[in-house]
Amino acid sequence: MTAVQAFLDRVHDLARLGSIQGHLGWDRETLMPRKGAAARSDVLAWLAAESHRRMVAEEFGTLLESVRDEAQHDPDLAATVREMTRRRDRAVLLPEAFVSEFARTRSLAQGAWQDARAASDFPAFAPHLETLLSMTKERVRLLGHEGPTYDALLDEYEIGSTMADYDPMFAELKAHLVPLLARITESSAAQHLPALPEGARFPVADQIAFCERVSRTMGFDFEAGRMDASAHPFSAGLWPGDTRFTTRFDETDPFSCLYAVMHETGHALYEQGLPDAFQRTPRGEAISLGVHESQSRFWENQIGRTEAFWSVVGPWFRDAFPDAPALDAAAMNLIANKVEPGFIRVEADEVTYNLHIMLRYEIEKQMFEGNLTIAELPQVWNTMMEEWFGLEVKEDRLGCLQDIHWSMGAFGYFPTYTLGNLYAAQLLEAMSGDLGDMDTLVRGGDWSAPLTWLKSRIHERGSLLLPPALIEEATGSPPTAAAFLRYIEGKYSRLYGL
Repeated sequence: MTAVQAFLDRVHDLARLGSIQGHLGWDRETLMPRKGAAARSDVLAWLAAESHRRMVAEEFGTLLESVRDEAQHDPDLAATVREMTRRRDRAVLLPEAFVSEFARTRSLAQGAWQDARAASDFPAFAPHLETLLSMTKERVRLLGHEGPTYDALLDEYEIGSTMADYDPMFAELKAHLVPLLARITESSAAQHLPALPEGARFPVADQIAFCERVSRTMGFDFEAGRMDASAHPFSAGLWPGDTRFTTRFDETDPFSCLYAVMHETGHALYEQGLPDAFQRTPRGEAISLGVHESQSRFWENQIGRTEAFWSVVGPWFRDAFPDAPALDAAAMNLIANKVEPGFIRVEADEVTYNLHIMLRYEIEKQMFEGNLTIAELPQVWNTMMEEWFGLEVKEDRLGCLQDIHWSMGAFGYFPTYTLGNLYAAQLLEAMSGDLGDMDTLVRGGDWSAPLTWLKSRIHERGSLLLPPALIEEATGSPPTAAAFLRYIEGKYSRLYGL
């Protein structure tokens, strides 16, 4: 066996362990009985420790060093070596006991979050969050990071990103989005938007059938995946040929399920489109959360919130919900693009969505770089919501308990959602230059061309390139906010007659 083969065998085993952890995590969020939480946490802690032992093993380190020379002449191998080096360099600094306990704490916290969210009871979740915050700070200390703690966390989710990158980006976006929001809310069009009738019901079974039809048309292969329900929608590429996503249902609002499905299908299409030749290696994985988010936001917004989209799926909607009013594509699109400050990030319109991300970013900065305590978090959140959105948060489930991320210890994750919006708009411009008018293409009902374009430029590239280089290769320009601002201001100026 060559050194490369021996190295890749170890990498494949680490990936298999990761898949088992992912599968158990998916089951915890969808099917696991609540009384299974403690045992599940114990198993996940054991798996985390086992993965850690294999990652830090001296034999694996020797194999990693032995393939560096060959990797210089093989870009695909180089991508795997680059990422495994990054992972191992961090892993050797963390004690196995800490890794195991952190995994256990996260798993228990996610169950506690589900219960606390359902009861709108932040104090019940607060001790778990306190522990996660403390352990996250300790983890950064163990890694020997020099500089702000929050920078280390941001880098974990989008390599190389720091507050010095995000601060000016968010300032630029806020300078455009806040005035745009004011112009929209003051427009005459905003006062006369169509709406689904109050009291209308949309049965869950019919929502499932409708949304599965949309997902299939987007290109999702249900023979290689499935759709389920969870408290917070998510997508997971568990194994080759097994990609799963979830949604949630509101019988009074079918758009909530639809756009969650389109969003998570976008993620799932990325996972299904990753290169088979590099399965179970970093080269065959998605490169970053920002890029991943670009795929979900592209399908949810640039495709799904258009009149062209509703010209295709409007008849399906009326077939699924015969009691719903027979609104035309233009009216359905206006409903889908209603701009209105709201409590829930995942249901926010495109204009206010990034403001939700900025709020979480500012709170996380205070948690790690300021002196914000967990006990103070709900009040700080509620005050910011009132100042930024003019909304009074009366229930924690509509405020600081709405997102699953903190229960996962995923501090620093939220800004990647905004990166995804920026990347998606830039990809749309480049795609339109290659494929022609996107509305014409979408209205034709065959959406395979955009998926094929994304597969060749994003999905199949896996982790070959780092995010900025990948976006520049795909679009011809380095990532900036310019395309997103052109997109958001142009689209909503047309819709609201500004």
